Amino acid sequence: MKLNVGAVCGPGGSKKNKTGHWRSFRPKVDPEACNGCGICFMYCPDASIKIVDKICIIDYEYCKGCGICAHECPRDAITMEEERK
Repeated sequence: MKLNVGAVCGPGGSKKNKTGHWRSFRPKVDPEACNGCGICFMYCPDASIKIVDKICIIDYEYCKGCGICAHECPRDAITMEEERK
């Protein structure tokens, strides 16, 4: 029996509900400072961060701009910038 409840967990779990337009600030990654430690990934409440080739990549379609990644980054490789729309 297959149970289809419509719940999908993980990054981009809701393809129809892209939440990135909610933010006022966006995280910006300095690739020279980022060492891919993954701490930002672990703390991101939206699961909108992945580590590719030891660099933090942010999915801006789902990032709400909470700033937790920037706060937790031990190398200050992530800064928050005002969103320009």
